[in-house]
Amino acid sequence: MRRISTGSPWEARIGYSRAVVSGGLVFISATAATDSTGAVVGKGDMYLQTRTILDKLAGVLADAGSAPDRVVQTRIYITDISRWEEVGRAHGEAFAGHGPALTLVHVQPFVDPDMLVEIEMVAAIGE
Repeated sequence: MRRISTGSPWEARIGYSRAVVSGGLVFISATAATDSTGAVVGKGDMYLQTRTILDKLAGVLADAGSAPDRVVQTRIYITDISRWEEVGRAHGEAFAGHGPALTLVHVQPFVDPDMLVEIEMVAAIGE
C-alpha cells in the first residue's frame, strides 16, 4: 500500500491521505477546488470548481501511476442540486469517451461554505 499527499493544509489538519494505492487501484479522497494554501478557487462558480478539481485529480492520478481514462468511479458531492448541469458539463468534458460509473449527491454546505463541489475517485493502475 502506498499513500499519496499533495501537501494540502487540509490533509495535515484532518489526518488523511489525498490518495491510497492498494490492490491495483487508487482511491482518491473527496477533493475541493482549493489552491496550495487551502483557499477556495472559483468562488460561486460550480463549473469552474468542478474543472479545477478534475484537473487537480489528474495530477494525483499521474502520481499514482494512473490516468483519467483509467477512472472507474467518481462520486460528486454538490451543495445546490439545481446546478447539477454545470457539474455534469465539466465532468462530461473531462471524461468524454471513457465515462466512469458516477454518483451525484446533494449535500449540506461543506466546512468552508465557498466550497460548492467535492469529488472522490477510484481508478485502476496498469492493466
